[in-house]
Amino acid sequence: MAAAAGGGWLAVCGKFRAARTLSAVESLKDPETEPYRSKYSARALLQEVKQLLSAAEEGGEAMLAVRRAVLEYELGVNHTDTEELSAGEEHLQRCTQLLEPHRLSPDCVSLYIQAQNNLGILWSQRDEIETAQTYLESAEALYNQYMKEDGNPPLDPSEHFMAEEEKLTDQERSKRFEKAYTHTLYYLAQVYQHLDMIEKAAQYCHTTLKRQLEYCGYYPVEWARNAATLSQYYLSKECFMEARHCLAAASVIFSQAGQVPSAEDVDETEPDQQDLPERKAEIARCWIKYCLNLLQSARKLLEDNIGELDPDRQLELKAQRKKEEDEKEKGRKKAVLFGTSDICDSVLAMEEKVSSVYPLDFQEAREIFLVGQNYVQEAKEFFQVDGYVTDHIEIVQDHSALFKVLAFFEEDYERRCKMHKRRIDMLEPIYADLNPQYYLLICRQLQCELADTYYEMMDLKVAIGNRLEKLDSHTVKKINSLAQFAIKYYELFLDSLRNPDKVFPEKLEEDVLRPAMVAKFHIARLYGKLITSDSKKQLENMQTSLEYYTFLVDYCEKYPDAVPAIETELELSKEMVNLLPASMERLRAKLSSFV
Repeated sequence: MAAAAGGGWLAVCGKFRAARTLSAVESLKDPETEPYRSKYSARALLQEVKQLLSAAEEGGEAMLAVRRAVLEYELGVNHTDTEELSAGEEHLQRCTQLLEPHRLSPDCVSLYIQAQNNLGILWSQRDEIETAQTYLESAEALYNQYMKEDGNPPLDPSEHFMAEEEKLTDQERSKRFEKAYTHTLYYLAQVYQHLDMIEKAAQYCHTTLKRQLEYCGYYPVEWARNAATLSQYYLSKECFMEARHCLAAASVIFSQAGQVPSAEDVDETEPDQQDLPERKAEIARCWIKYCLNLLQSARKLLEDNIGELDPDRQLELKAQRKKEEDEKEKGRKKAVLFGTSDICDSVLAMEEKVSSVYPLDFQEAREIFLVGQNYVQEAKEFFQVDGYVTDHIEIVQDHSALFKVLAFFEEDYERRCKMHKRRIDMLEPIYADLNPQYYLLICRQLQCELADTYYEMMDLKVAIGNRLEKLDSHTVKKINSLAQFAIKYYELFLDSLRNPDKVFPEKLEEDVLRPAMVAKFHIARLYGKLITSDSKKQLENMQTSLEYYTFLVDYCEKYPDAVPAIETELELSKEMVNLLPASMERLRAKLSSFV
């Protein structure tokens, strides 16, 4: 016998094993100047093994074909790893051609699926996503067919170059086969995301994460990051229980980083280990979004047509909630749970720290707010303003948004005002330090938010003043001061739209149309709210107010396509354009009678 004869076959197996070690282990130590040194050495060994194989081996032609297919697979992966995609594709295609007649046999099915997976990855690298989809869906279908028709643990490809006494146990075979299929689902999730099949991508991502935990085949940091990302999909669908479960699981699994070895190849270390503080802060940011979205969705349910909390709706939802809660939780949890019982217990304990049902009063809202606020502090520990300007500001904006939505649940106007003041205190210093030349978009966002916050505070102070028998000078001063600050920031925003010659655009871009028109509308209203005992000053304010209202009306007459963006504001502006001149005339007449 040729290669198969005793020591000859053992030598072939030894070369094959050495090639795999070079690829998987030694390549990690290659210098930057020769990044593929070990991969090239592994390739040379695989080519030697290929030459040594002959039809005279034990098992005859069928066994030889499978062993050749294993070598073609290894060479295909090797060429793909060294960025030689065309050669990699040729070897992988030869592998599948050799296996095609026997692809459903226990000797071949795992190798065939892994070859299809790698062809899927290869075509993804070429941005041919639909071709990648075809290969990966073929691998998925083959796994399902094999499990239905046979179901026994198939041979791992490496076993074709092992002595009989080295062969794997059924348990190990099963684990490796399931891992290959988990990879199929993982790559399919990414393919579906690229194809904008978002729901399907989320479904496959969820299944992948469940299987990785089930078979202990995961890197903790990567797993946690993927689970946190999946939570954001559930948030977009307002599935808060699922979102919370993903985040709780992400936090629990992340805590294993650096402690628990996974069933991934033991010689590999998780690539993200050095970035632990950043990854932790990213998960914290996902928690912030969870708390914020839950509060904002509750607000939408509870607000009346003028944006205030509707007490009747609140009572109705409280009664309804108790009835639905238990059934809903029971039914949906089954589809969603991650992990073994130990992990489930830890995840459950994490979930109990924050609700997943809509808060219906201030106390419930405050509990969610406090959880969100804790994660704000955690995220800011890493994303500091020095080095992470944009990230830091986004976190501060989320913190401000948490205060804003909490204020909606607060019945006391004075306390509500204080919450908005907290927003001002956190946003103004950041805005003051920003250079609009480099951060124009962020500056505009902050200008609008600061203006809106002052505007809201002014409205609250007016409402407080309306409850008094007579407005005292302190309240008048406060209302005017808040109105002036709101006007200042709206004007700053509108000025940012001017060209270098300080000319306001004749036609506004679509992305700034509504903010600019709302700013004009609010300025008009703010001038109408300024309190003064000087009638001449009052007349000036009314004139300024009229000019801003007129701008809106004239603009929409000139550009009718702008109307849908500001319908409500336009209707009110038209009314004011009709009413204000008569009011101004009366005031003028009153003034002239004193002359």
